[in-house]
Amino acid sequence: MESSIHTLNNLFEQLGLPSDDMAIENFIKTHRHLATNLSLSEAPFWSPAQATFLCEEIIKDADWAEVIDQLNTRLHAK
Repeated sequence: MESSIHTLNNLFEQLGLPSDDMAIENFIKTHRHLATNLSLSEAPFWSPAQATFLCEEIIKDADWAEVIDQLNTRLHAK
C-alpha cells in the first residue's frame, strides 16, 4: 500500500485555513517562534478541532505526520 503524500497546502486545506502559498507564508510569519516547551497542537491560535486533528495525526503517525512535523519545525524556528 502506498502512503499519501501531503503538502503544506493540503494540510492548511484540511485545517480549514487559506491554503495558497502566500497565505501559508503569512500564517507562518505571524505565528512562528512558538515556545520550545509548547507542542504544535497546544498553540493558542488553533481551534479545538484543529488542535485535536494535529495531535491525533502525530500520535497515530498517520499520513499527515510528516507535513505536520514540517509545520511544527517552521513554527518553532528561532
